[in-house]
Amino acid sequence: MTDAPKIELNGLAKSFGDKHVLRGIDLSVGQRESVVIIGGSGTGKSVMLKCILGLLGSDKGSVKIDGKDATNLSGSALDAHQAKFGMLFQGSALFDSLPVWHNVAFKLAQQPGISRKEAKARAIETLASVGLSPDVGDIYPAELSGGMQKRVALARAIAAKPEIIFFDEPTTGLDPIMADVINELIVKCVREVGATAISITHDMASARKIADRIAMLYEGRIIWQGSKENIDRSGNPYVDQFINGRAEGPIKMQVRKL
Repeated sequence: MTDAPKIELNGLAKSFGDKHVLRGIDLSVGQRESVVIIGGSGTGKSVMLKCILGLLGSDKGSVKIDGKDATNLSGSALDAHQAKFGMLFQGSALFDSLPVWHNVAFKLAQQPGISRKEAKARAIETLASVGLSPDVGDIYPAELSGGMQKRVALARAIAAKPEIIFFDEPTTGLDPIMADVINELIVKCVREVGATAISITHDMASARKIADRIAMLYEGRIIWQGSKENIDRSGNPYVDQFINGRAEGPIKMQVRKL
């Protein structure tokens, strides 16, 4: 195993026209570490993940995986890079036209040498790891509750045993009890797969549950990072306002007057 961080961002910048979304992100994520990125809507959290994945090119700075440059890849190099990742999308993003097992095995089925029968068996095994019975594999996503859909999405994220997993708002739309169930499953699955994880969330209960370390993104920069145990005494007024959900503070919400 390399001593280099699993993921290393140096000065990562991304703009869309005159809108500067990422203004120089510096972030290091260790092997098998779980880092949660917090911050308000529109601060660049999803754009950062897309730049790491190679779905968006960066304007400046670098992305390194295991110490190797992975900035602005293309072609087969990009395919190999993206094969290292699993992702749980906000809203689950399941394919309604495919049964659950096929959703879970979607990435597996694209790998050479894996038969449909083997892919289905792996999918059923992975569903079991998130607490879903084999019969769930043959039904369709629309027949599932929101919590079950999220479990299926988690199973899909881990089915190919990725090196890195991204979780995009994993508890959005769930009641507090189901959200805690999903948080517990994320911790369990990341540990069992042995993956490095980056999550983005507004949910501080989720952040405290799944993180080894928390970083706050504000106006395109990481303004604080540290262990989850230290976030309540960060000494940063932006962090303090965000984690306590206060309207008053240095973070000003843009509200359009009617």
